[in-house]
Amino acid sequence: MSSSVYASSHSVPPVSISTDKASYATGDAILLSGFVKDYDGEFGLTIMIVNAQGNVVHVAQPTPNFDGNYSSTTIASGMIKLVGEYIVKVTYGPQNNQTIFEFVGGEGSVPSSAPQVSEPVVETVVEPEPEPVMEVSEPVCGKGTVLKDGLCVVEENERGGGCLIATAAYGSEMAPQIQFLREIRDNTVLQTESGTSFMTGFNQFYYSFSPVIADYERENPAFKETVKLALTPMLTSLAILNYVDIDSEAEMLGYGIGIILLNIGMYFVAPAVIIMKIKNRK
Repeated sequence: MSSSVYASSHSVPPVSISTDKASYATGDAILLSGFVKDYDGEFGLTIMIVNAQGNVVHVAQPTPNFDGNYSSTTIASGMIKLVGEYIVKVTYGPQNNQTIFEFVGGEGSVPSSAPQVSEPVVETVVEPEPEPVMEVSEPVCGKGTVLKDGLCVVEENERGGGCLIATAAYGSEMAPQIQFLREIRDNTVLQTESGTSFMTGFNQFYYSFSPVIADYERENPAFKETVKLALTPMLTSLAILNYVDIDSEAEMLGYGIGIILLNIGMYFVAPAVIIMKIKNRK
């Protein structure tokens, strides 16, 4: 695993990345952190986690502090499920670096059952219970939140890569449109094998260009509004999945192909027909 700690300031790389542990099991929090040398905010910082098959399973765009330090957290679950080594890549403009970690709890990691051996019974001596000690009770956090520094905060539980283009368009990961996309992905698409396979292939294509577009959205407000308008038909078509029950792989394939064809019709076929009619009138 590469390290972001160096002996002197002269050996500090332009951008570094490291994990808090060398290996993780299912459900563990993965802390990604690093440092951008001479950070000036000119470029966007992008972190990608890639599995042994070369598929992107997580992506994030944390904003470094004024001193160049940054961090991001995700959970070892969802698309991080195959046992093996994962590569964590970070890019900042033309600069890049990477590190690795091992995932030990996933498919194929459950040990085979072994015959149970009865343990000897040990007699215990009952001791008087100590007097109760008054302690300050901590707040009980509700579903979706965790206790951090005495306060209930939103739990970070990213099961896959985030939608960088939509997040940049709507300005926040907590925007209703982003939460809608996240719920469709986690609660519908990733619940089937065909949906998981689709997301794996889609992520490879999507994250090859989305960081650049997301950066341009932040720099150009007019382009940002254009992207927001362009996303509206897609969000409307995906809303169909909220009104159907998908209980099998066949249903997932049927609805998925139908929505893909619907979006092709809205984004390509309909504009082409309109253009042809306008030309024919002339």
